[in-house]
Amino acid sequence: MARRVIQFSTGNVGRHALRALIERPDLELVGVHASSPDKIGCDAARLCGLDEPTGVIATDDIEELLALEAECVVYTSQAEMRPQEALAELTRFLRAGTNVVATSLVWLIYPPHADAWLVNPLTEACLAGGTTMYVNGIDPGFSGDVLAFAALSLTTRADTIRVQEICDYGTYDDAEFTGAAMGFGTDPDHTPLMFHPGVLTSMWGGPVRLLADELGVELDGIEEHLEKWVTPEPIDCTMMRVEPGRVAAVRFSVEGIVDGRPAIVMEHVNRLTPAAAPDWPYPPEGHLGVHRCVVTGDPGIEINTHVGLGDTDVNTAGVIATAAKAVNAIQAVCDAPPGLVSVRDLPLAQATGLMHS
Repeated sequence: MARRVIQFSTGNVGRHALRALIERPDLELVGVHASSPDKIGCDAARLCGLDEPTGVIATDDIEELLALEAECVVYTSQAEMRPQEALAELTRFLRAGTNVVATSLVWLIYPPHADAWLVNPLTEACLAGGTTMYVNGIDPGFSGDVLAFAALSLTTRADTIRVQEICDYGTYDDAEFTGAAMGFGTDPDHTPLMFHPGVLTSMWGGPVRLLADELGVELDGIEEHLEKWVTPEPIDCTMMRVEPGRVAAVRFSVEGIVDGRPAIVMEHVNRLTPAAAPDWPYPPEGHLGVHRCVVTGDPGIEINTHVGLGDTDVNTAGVIATAAKAVNAIQAVCDAPPGLVSVRDLPLAQATGLMHS
């Protein structure tokens, strides 16, 4: 019998998750949450570009969605800038008996790393409702867990692990959140929220600690590093226009220190044009993006992952992959014991329902 599922939000990630839910034979879409007035009252198919109506109509009434008694909600609403509101929404579903798979609140990718103000109320809600919650995506997410696990499985000794996202964000139409968070288009002296001390660690420190726990090593601590590159020429791209002297590329890392050296590193190199920051690392030739894991040890391993083949834009592919990480986990999360879980708690294989006509 198909799992009854609700899609919560229909933005950049949500509309791709919604389409996947409609098309999957093992899942039944029963509800859709939308916050924009122009989306409320629309059929779910219209909100994700499908032609055949589903009969499922978008609403902003959470009580109406709770009454559906769905088995799972796919929560893709942007939550990092509205954590208390998101926390209230999520705890209501969990207490009501609806499991959650999410791509936001990335602090919870590895719950043991997250702060008590977030973990405690969600854990209590899970126990009260007999439900499970799981957060993942492509980065943070896949590149720092499944990809790293795959590389580590091929080594007899690991000395260092470096996980990288190297991507041109120029075609990503998300200036409001991603662009602002990374400070693209701003004066280099400006410090966007994401680069305030401790914020990078809150987001990518979880994957660092997850790998440390998996490897059985003790971290001396976690360090953050940041570089910015300003453009000498104006840049026009889908995300925004960047004037000369403004930030058009950023490079940052979160490093787990072991025995005084950076042993587990999560690094980003993000540009708005291939011409930006020419001295920084690039993806392999012919690609605008890569999620890479490099393990030094015996033997050394490098795995490069490219999402988006053919004519699929790399940033669109990354958003679809993020949605897939949540949707593909529904079956495993619904079968898991109550509580907050990470990739370490779920089956590695999450491919049920993917091959269909």
